[in-house]
Amino acid sequence: MLAYALRRIAQAVPILFLVSLISFGIMQLVPGDPAAMLAGPNATPAELAQLRQNLGLDRSFLVQLGIFYGNLLHGDLGHSLILGQPVLETVIERSPISISLAIYSLVLTILFGISIGMVAAMRHNRILDQIAMVIALIGVSVPNFWLGLVMIVLFSVQLGWLPTGGYVPFTEDPLGWLRAATMPAVAMALMQIGLLARLTRSTMLEILGQDYIRTARAKGLRETTIIVRHAMSNVLMPIVTVIGMILSVLLSGSVIVETIFAVPGIGALLGNAILARDYPMIQGGLLFVASALLLLNIAVDLIYAWLDPRVRLQ
Repeated sequence: MLAYALRRIAQAVPILFLVSLISFGIMQLVPGDPAAMLAGPNATPAELAQLRQNLGLDRSFLVQLGIFYGNLLHGDLGHSLILGQPVLETVIERSPISISLAIYSLVLTILFGISIGMVAAMRHNRILDQIAMVIALIGVSVPNFWLGLVMIVLFSVQLGWLPTGGYVPFTEDPLGWLRAATMPAVAMALMQIGLLARLTRSTMLEILGQDYIRTARAKGLRETTIIVRHAMSNVLMPIVTVIGMILSVLLSGSVIVETIFAVPGIGALLGNAILARDYPMIQGGLLFVASALLLLNIAVDLIYAWLDPRVRLQ
């Protein structure tokens, strides 16, 4: 198991290097001048040239790349051009907000996705199966930004049940956190619920058609016992991998949802950085998120290898 873990970590290093190189290169190709954004519309050409020199933007691509990797080796992701704060410090400060929303969305996804898929599989070709698949299809089809706007109008403006946006730390007010995080979490989770429900249903139907399930039924075992003791262990194998992918999507795809609900997480931070041409924040934020996703994927692979020892031999 240790050898497999070390092999997975070694495979992640070149991926992380490639992500950092691509993120740095893309920022050089994006139109716009950070110095002009900082200096304002009334800045003179001399002031712009001086500001570009102070920021190091007048240097060649290779020189800037060398400085970037030199700072990266010391754990320095640079300073935000707009906020004036260290990128790593700012991203770490915002990360608990995005992580809490992602975990909340993941809990909703697992609870509803697996439940809907199980009900659909156990009531195959019946009315509950059709209803469950319609719900899953709606979840996959509805854009999260449209759902977010609809929920704001319905639950905040008309009914007044939930706040329109913002964020309350869980440690300060758990109930306030729950009220503020529910609509963003639902908006992020609905599509993933539909995907997980469809996967659970198809996997469960395949497992229920196996010979050992028919043998268990022939022995007179109750359907609940067959599902819990014999089918679920095999159904969970592909679901564990998909849950890791879903969490990666929830962590990396929250830019629109956080912007709609004014949640000050990493997604909103990167969205504002892109609009402001804050290159260090974009590069550092993307690298931080990529590192977190790689660690998450390694953790999922290790769990999968623990559940199925055959994976370690591949």
